[in-house]
Amino acid sequence: EVQLVESGGGLVQPGGSLRLSCTASETTSRTYYMGWFRQAPGKEREGIAILWAGVGNTYYADSVKGRFTISQDDAKNTVYLQMNSLKPEDTAMYYCAGEFVSPVKTRDQALSARGYHSWGQGTQVTVSS
Repeated sequence: EVQLVESGGGLVQPGGSLRLSCTASETTSRTYYMGWFRQAPGKEREGIAILWAGVGNTYYADSVKGRFTISQDDAKNTVYLQMNSLKPEDTAMYYCAGEFVSPVKTRDQALSARGYHSWGQGTQVTVSS
């Protein structure tokens, strides 16, 4: 089973930036899906940024489009989430997820938590003054 390890969460003021990292213990195929979900207290887990590695497609939730950017260092099996212009409503536990053997996903499927079997432990992001 592929292990995912996240880092980079913390406390930031509104308008600030953070970068999250997620490293996979291995990648078992040339193309795979890997990215970020978040869950605030009392809310469902939301897909926010997914990368279709090996193809280069990216998928973003409307709530983060234009502010967050997902990128990859393939040599390090690592994906990053650069978060800019952070808002208090971005406060949540952020989870890295990966699906390393997968049929092609639509955008909605890529952003759905149901399609992922590998998960990180989560890292807290708090946006507050």
